[in-house]
Amino acid sequence: MSTKHIELNNLVKVKKENGFWNIDSDIEAIKEFQKTEFDIRYKNEGSQFMRIRKLTEEGYYNPKLLDWYNEDQIKELHDFAKSFKFKFKSYMAIKKFYNGYSTKSKDGYYFLESYIDRVIVMSMYLAKGKMTQALELIEEVLKGRYQPATPTFQDAGKWNSGEMVSCFLLEMDDNLNSIVYNLGTSMHLSKFGGGVAINVSNIRSRGESLRGVKGTTAGVMPILKLMEDSFAFANKMDQRNGAGAAYLSIFHWDIIEFLDTKKINADEKNRLQLLSLGVTIPDKFFELAKNNEKIALFAPLTVRETYGEHMSDLDMNKMYDILKNDNKIEKQFVSARKLLLKIAQTQMESGYPYIVFLDTANKHHPLQEVGKIKMSNLCTEIFQLQEKSVINPYLIDDEIKKDINCNLGSINIVNVMESKNIGRTVFRAMDALTAVVELTDIKDAPGIRKANQEMRSVGLGALNLHGYFAKNKIMYESKEAKEFVSIFFAAVNFFSIKRSSELAVERHFKFLGFEKSEYAKGTYFEMYENKEFLPKSDKVKYLFKDIKLPTKKDWSELKKQVIKNGMYHAYRLAIAPNQSTAYIAGATPSIMPITSQIESRVYGNSTTYYPMPYMNIENVLFYKSAYNMDQTKIIDLVSEIQPHIDQGISTILFVDSDTSTGDLAKLYIYAYTKKLKSLYYTRTKNKKIEECESCNA
Repeated sequence: MSTKHIELNNLVKVKKENGFWNIDSDIEAIKEFQKTEFDIRYKNEGSQFMRIRKLTEEGYYNPKLLDWYNEDQIKELHDFAKSFKFKFKSYMAIKKFYNGYSTKSKDGYYFLESYIDRVIVMSMYLAKGKMTQALELIEEVLKGRYQPATPTFQDAGKWNSGEMVSCFLLEMDDNLNSIVYNLGTSMHLSKFGGGVAINVSNIRSRGESLRGVKGTTAGVMPILKLMEDSFAFANKMDQRNGAGAAYLSIFHWDIIEFLDTKKINADEKNRLQLLSLGVTIPDKFFELAKNNEKIALFAPLTVRETYGEHMSDLDMNKMYDILKNDNKIEKQFVSARKLLLKIAQTQMESGYPYIVFLDTANKHHPLQEVGKIKMSNLCTEIFQLQEKSVINPYLIDDEIKKDINCNLGSINIVNVMESKNIGRTVFRAMDALTAVVELTDIKDAPGIRKANQEMRSVGLGALNLHGYFAKNKIMYESKEAKEFVSIFFAAVNFFSIKRSSELAVERHFKFLGFEKSEYAKGTYFEMYENKEFLPKSDKVKYLFKDIKLPTKKDWSELKKQVIKNGMYHAYRLAIAPNQSTAYIAGATPSIMPITSQIESRVYGNSTTYYPMPYMNIENVLFYKSAYNMDQTKIIDLVSEIQPHIDQGISTILFVDSDTSTGDLAKLYIYAYTKKLKSLYYTRTKNKKIEECESCNA
């Protein structure tokens, strides 16, 4: 097998005489891969219709495709797709697509789909026989304006494959029935390829009583071990590793032990290597840390036995002092500031835990009277109400309540802006995400199924923000950047609500609880009726030239429409990390700044390099590494976007080996004061003498 395409890609890092990267070599690597890999291994016989029919007969494709479309329609779709003359924009993109997304023969050698084939089949499946919708989705994807998330792009239209949903959230109750149910459910979901997060805050702590015998319980640790082993075992046919996260309240007795599982020098019997960890933090904790007080860590069982509710269901801002002063509640005390520094130290070593600012999420929750947000997902961008199912003994019916599921997709900011039509892409993206909702029916996870049927939640996000800034010579940390994102995401929010309300009419369906929502009351729209989100600076006015943006009057009209007609989706927007799909889309991931002008990833025994999109010698300085940025400026930018996103944003902090735990803890506090809902990973870079690529380009 030829390795020349790898060698050509590696030449990207060799600088030319003018000191700039040898990016042309990446284009040559694409051509070489096409010639020596794709052209040889692509197995296609006959027309697109014949190809789909053959692969359906052989069990690769869902038979519905041929029920929904005839030969003439498939030919029309194929001819339309070919007219866009799609080309991969990087070697990373072509390699990643054919290694991870294209359908392969059962022996793994032949590619049974080109990129265009995959887009056609996915669009056919999501459109469910509607030609106009299929054509529109093909256009959005091949024009690079919309990119479905990995599970959808990988599995749509395939037979006996994974689900198209990206992530799932479950809540575990403090009994063996619930523990077993949640472990089993999470394994079923993991085998479909989705990431699964479980709230373990209800589990009694180490040393509490069991059947009246004190000091017998082992706390959350054994459950975390079972979770880690479950996700390692239940993966998606080795295509996608199982991935899971556990969330624990900062007030839980076991929080120190929970954090210690990620210490570098942790005992192997306690160390968690694969499981992700998250901590939920109410406002009360920051008050205690600010006042340099000790925090009480409570034994959850004693709270439930005394007050009849789980600790994670209580408002700790109101109940903390009551619990602290109640002698019936078992507790231990640690310094709140030292605990904050311990979180920072653990993040510096491992990147974990994720941090959820629980009260911020609930204060800005449009469905706060419908239900409570208790945690987030594997990437900390999903914020939805959650209920606890009651799992009874055999022969007694369970009380299945709503868990959380969310399917994701992202609009490409560069291509959407250049198309001069934000609304068109958002409408079509919402239709594509809605199709995933309607085609999903996971019977092995009844709480997930219930939530999907009643809430119809989706998570439309974005990618290529730093790419857009660099292409238009805007510094990521600038005032113009903040002005741009506030206007852009206000428009995305507007069009997503508008389409959701239209779908409510078309489908004769409103999400359960709409009448209690801030949408139905009209209060959600107050911010937009009181302030115009329109360009002010000359630079940003130029960027939005000839683009339809909603005015205060438009928002008022939309409010009337929503109050009258309702909304189809309980949740609409969530900005995920989307790194893999960003590579395929030829974009920078999510809204985060890039870490390197030439990014590297190790696959197998070779390194693949990914030069940032649109980068040239004139704009290279606008591709400043996140590690060289003021992290408060990144937080400031996210805080401009967050008010327009009904769910959350995966926000990464980038620090180096000179950053102290105190400095990192201050960033947590700053993010909290800027009303972010969460913080995802902290990435730590070992500082070197020559660390600024921009200066050396």
